[in-house]
Amino acid sequence: MNVARLVELNAAYARTIDNEQFEQWPELFTDPCLYKVTTAENVAKGYEAGIIYADSRAMLQDRVSALRKANIYERQRYRHIVGLPVVLGQDGGAVLVETPFLIVRIMRDGAMALFATGCYRDKVVADAAGTLRFAERIVVCDGARFDTLVAIPL
Repeated sequence: MNVARLVELNAAYARTIDNEQFEQWPELFTDPCLYKVTTAENVAKGYEAGIIYADSRAMLQDRVSALRKANIYERQRYRHIVGLPVVLGQDGGAVLVETPFLIVRIMRDGAMALFATGCYRDKVVADAAGTLRFAERIVVCDGARFDTLVAIPL
């Protein structure tokens, strides 16, 4: 798979979240899919549970709906800094990819702080039209502590 296309997919993912276009976020995934946020410690110990878990576009859309209408949290947004993807191999028709990330949280008053670092562990597939989508995105955070609700997708 062309690494430039993977870079574009990751850029679209980050831009969608950073520009608060959350309703477009589920469209970057296949259906069914897997989106999970976990920690490096959980992965090392073989724990399956995550901070966030969704296994369909409908579940991702529910997260967006909750984010917009139900969750109560201090107004904030993210800025992603995404590294270059590394192709690790293939699994059937999917390409296995790992990409490092850093996320800065910007609060309503303009205060900025490092929020999360880690790597995305992805299975990426091309749909019938050739569009790349995430069949699986496991967000592996280096740290295990978050000082607030993880409401916005990482």
